[in-house]
Amino acid sequence: MSQRKITINEVAAAAGVSVSTVSLVLSGKGRISEATCVRVNQAIESLGYVRNRSAAMLRGGGSGVVGLIVRDVCQPFYAEMTAGLTEELATQGKVLFLTQSGARGEHLQRCFDSLLAQGVEGIVLGGGADNAGDLVMKARDAEIPLICASRASALEEVDAIRPDNAAAARLATEYLIKRGHRRIAWLGGSGTSLTRAERIGGYCTSLLQYGLPFRPDWIIECGSHQRDAAALTSELLHQHPAISAILCHNASVALGCYFGVLRSGRTVGPKAMDSYYNQQTALVGFGDVPGAELTDPPLTFIHSAARRVGRQAALHLVQRLDNPTLAPRNLIIPPVLIERESA
Repeated sequence: MSQRKITINEVAAAAGVSVSTVSLVLSGKGRISEATCVRVNQAIESLGYVRNRSAAMLRGGGSGVVGLIVRDVCQPFYAEMTAGLTEELATQGKVLFLTQSGARGEHLQRCFDSLLAQGVEGIVLGGGADNAGDLVMKARDAEIPLICASRASALEEVDAIRPDNAAAARLATEYLIKRGHRRIAWLGGSGTSLTRAERIGGYCTSLLQYGLPFRPDWIIECGSHQRDAAALTSELLHQHPAISAILCHNASVALGCYFGVLRSGRTVGPKAMDSYYNQQTALVGFGDVPGAELTDPPLTFIHSAARRVGRQAALHLVQRLDNPTLAPRNLIIPPVLIERESA
């Protein structure tokens, strides 16, 4: 019978160190003390761990493999961003190693350590940057670049490429205001989301700028399930019939909101009315998906240029591989209004 393969996690546990420390010892990179190296190597020998020769080649920098961490690649923004990242890396002769950290980023550390163990040349963090502060030091110890390509970022000392969430929300809110809407609600996103916080900041700024009321009870948290968004929309319009327009946190919420408006007995459209009981509700979403053009009327969106974010992340990473001493750069991608008939 073949012997069970010993994992890098077992080596780390036996040596009393982290998986990333074992990866650094195996690669011969990073600032690891001699005593720690001895302890790790002793654990490797005693357990019979087989060193991965393919990973060793990757650690030499010859294969051009780049790691990517996203929470869920099915999210439209990160699916589009991954496509842009892959396209640009291909032109640079590099390939992508994709990992998913989970809906709440609960597997972020494990993904990072796994990519280090595979010997990637650099890592792109796409989402979940709000709880990734210690990864900056890990990347520095491993002597690999860490690039943040996210909808929002609070990380410092790393290159960050992201859309301008506050400007996107201002653009959407002012668009509705200039079309006559005075009672504008917000639907979607989690209260812990930095992206949502930035967008709501832009939304509130525009309301105050035009002297319109800010109503906390018109700002509704909601996940990305269309069924939930539809139910919350119906409830919101029933409780507050004066609302004439709704901003939707992402494409899935916008599609759910569309059905919720219809369920409430209203129609979706741009017309703003001053009467208390408005029978038409305008919708604007963030993101855009192909299905947005299939509704009647087609949905208006603020596009965040996710594919461009991915391409720029790839370019920044390649530049940093060539010149590790470059100062950290922060690139903000401006929003684009895709005007259709729902607002």
